[in-house]
Amino acid sequence: MMHGLLLIDKPAGLSSHDVVRQIRRVFKTRKVGHAGTLDPLATGVLPVAIGEGTKLLQFLLAEDKVYRTTMRLGITTDTLDAEGEVLTEADIPADVPQRLNRLLESFVGEIEQIPPMYSALKRDGVPLYKLARAGKVVERSPRKIRIDRCALIDLQLPELTLEVECSKGTYIRSLCADLGDALGCGAHVTALRRLRTGQYPIERCLRLEQITDVGQVLQHAAFLPVEDALFYYPAAELQEAAVARLTNGVPPTEGDLVGSVAADSGDLVRLVFAGRLLAMARYVPERFKEKRGDFELIRGFNLNQEIQA
Repeated sequence: MMHGLLLIDKPAGLSSHDVVRQIRRVFKTRKVGHAGTLDPLATGVLPVAIGEGTKLLQFLLAEDKVYRTTMRLGITTDTLDAEGEVLTEADIPADVPQRLNRLLESFVGEIEQIPPMYSALKRDGVPLYKLARAGKVVERSPRKIRIDRCALIDLQLPELTLEVECSKGTYIRSLCADLGDALGCGAHVTALRRLRTGQYPIERCLRLEQITDVGQVLQHAAFLPVEDALFYYPAAELQEAAVARLTNGVPPTEGDLVGSVAADSGDLVRLVFAGRLLAMARYVPERFKEKRGDFELIRGFNLNQEIQA
């Protein structure tokens, strides 16, 4: 079985799990997962991991994202998007064009956001969207998120289009709803497209209907082997003797490396040998004083199989 990461341009009308089910059928394996849920309304970059690639997901989920979204002012819905039931309707203030750019600037930076009821977050093990469908609304604690850019792309009232660069955990539906409230008329999302996840842009993705032949998919830039998927983290090349110790769960020291690692204390790095990704680890040289090595192991990648290959 092939192990790696497949970059998919998710179509509208399907859930992220619908996409996972299709990839399971094509690759004939149950071991498939995705990095970052997209609502059925949304389209765009959906990284899907296969086999050992599922161990990559925790790192991909932590990456920043870029979205383009269109919102409709003057109407709110229970889902905060066009698929929900209308809750309120209001006139759009005449001064929206004059106020908009300054208001967008107020959302940039570290802010608190209350997750929507229609989300995959869980309360006592039950997804919030299931509670919402049952007519229940529960209190949600605000979470800190980060907006790096919130730019106006187009304004054709009652609709406007934004491009948003943000941290993990950001709900664009909530951002648009909050913006609508700040404008005094409410709003909901009518279109949402994820343009980038971490280092992976939409231009590199395959459309779902293109994924029918495994052999062709493996030749496309949209598929990355496990060894290449986290290329943007610095690599720490291990000496052969350190590989055997790592197999037994012993973290390496800087003396176990071939050369040095271009990382600062606290950075995540790739532990590699002969071009193979063995583990992800945190570089913590101060640990050596405690005789625990200079790296804190975060995730191994089927070490025994990889080393014997």
